[in-house]
Amino acid sequence: MYEHRLGSDPAEYAARLLQATGTEWLLVDDGFPPPDGSTTWDELGELAGCEARPVLRIERIGEELGDLDAVRAQVTAARANGFAALKTIAAYRGGLVEVGETVLAALEANDAADPPLPVQVHAGFGDSDLFLPHADPGHLKPLIERFRETPFVLLHCYPFVREAGWLAHVYGNVFFDLSLTIPHVSRPAEALREALELAPVSKFLYASDAARTPELYYLAARWWREALAEVLLAELEVDEAEEASRLILRENAIALYGLGA
Repeated sequence: MYEHRLGSDPAEYAARLLQATGTEWLLVDDGFPPPDGSTTWDELGELAGCEARPVLRIERIGEELGDLDAVRAQVTAARANGFAALKTIAAYRGGLVEVGETVLAALEANDAADPPLPVQVHAGFGDSDLFLPHADPGHLKPLIERFRETPFVLLHCYPFVREAGWLAHVYGNVFFDLSLTIPHVSRPAEALREALELAPVSKFLYASDAARTPELYYLAARWWREALAEVLLAELEVDEAEEASRLILRENAIALYGLGA
C-alpha cells in the first residue's frame, strides 16, 4: 500500500480515496497547517468532488490581527464571507476552564449575530501540548449558559464522550461529534454507545477530523458507518436505524450549518 502511494500521482491518489467516502460536504478548518504548506479548503473540495466551506479559527485571526475590535469585526462578517462556522482551540491555549479574552470577544460578537454561527470547540484528546484534564468539555458549562443563542459543537471528546453526551442532553445549544476519536480508537462502536447513552441522535454528528493523510478520510467514513450499523441495529428496527444513521451522517449537519440554504 505504501509503495503504491509513493508511486502514484498525489492528487489522483488523494482524490480516489476522498471520493470513495461518498462525502457531500467538507467543512475545513482554515487555521492549520499554514496555507503555503497545505491544500486549501476549496482545493480539497475539488479533490473530493463535493461542496466545501471554510471554518474560521478564532485563534488564527487573534494572532494575525492582535486587536480585539478587529477580531469582533472579522467574526461579525464571517457568515457573509462564506464561513460555515467558527472554531476555537482554547484547549491548547490554557484549557477550557477559563478561556482567553480573544475567544470571549469572538463569542460575544458571534452571539449578537442573527443568527450566530455554530462554534466548534476542541475537547478531549489531541497532541501532547494539551493538558487533558483541562480539555474536559464539562468546563464549558458557564459559556454554554452565557451564550445561549450560540450553537456549540464539541469536537473529538475522547475520553470525555459521556460528558459531551450529557451536555448535549441537557442543553439545547450543544451538539457533538467523535471526529478524531474515530478512526483512532480501537473500538469505535464502544465510543458510539457511550455517545448515545444520553444524547439524542438529533444532537450527534459525523465528522472525521482527517488531515494531511488521505487514508484517514476513507477509514473514518468506513468505520463510522460500520460502527453505526453495529450499534443502531442492536437497539432499533431496521427502518429506525436507517433514519438515525441519516440524521447522524448527514441531516444534522445540514440543518446545523445551514448547508441546504
